[in-house]
Amino acid sequence: MQIHLVLTVIGRDRPGLVSAVSETITAGGGNWLDTRMASLSGQFAGMLLVAIAPEKADALVASLRKLEARGLRFVIEKSDEPAPEAGRAMRLELVGLDRPGIIRDISHVLAAHNVSIAELESECVSGSFSGEAMFKAKARLTLPDGLDLEDLRQSLEAIAHELMVDLILDDNPAPVY
Repeated sequence: MQIHLVLTVIGRDRPGLVSAVSETITAGGGNWLDTRMASLSGQFAGMLLVAIAPEKADALVASLRKLEARGLRFVIEKSDEPAPEAGRAMRLELVGLDRPGIIRDISHVLAAHNVSIAELESECVSGSFSGEAMFKAKARLTLPDGLDLEDLRQSLEAIAHELMVDLILDDNPAPVY
């Protein structure tokens, strides 16, 4: 039986960070399962899932903490719970002029319908013709069984109209990345 460690890591971006973390995990008997990592404004930020035998978990956590002397910070949570049962998977994409509150407003609609955001990626880019800041987001959603899809779609389209963003809700739940 194995447990999972869910790690978040952040530090000033520089070559070798992933190598140091992965070497520590492997040396400690962990198996690197799932990852999301990015360089954001000069900072390296990552989330990862590690499987490990329960009796080795504390030693691995202590080894990872030693990397904090090299400028990394960790938040580490142990979990022996199985992943929640998945409902219907959907993909959501949106694009529009950037302004504060887009994610807040969209996530509020999703939460009101008990929809879980399994994965979210967003970026702010320069518009190809106007040069204005454009906000783009992609999400993989998990819809609860029995949810009226048309009701969700109408609620999302209403908020998209208010936000003046183009929104697509699609049955193709391809990974965001």
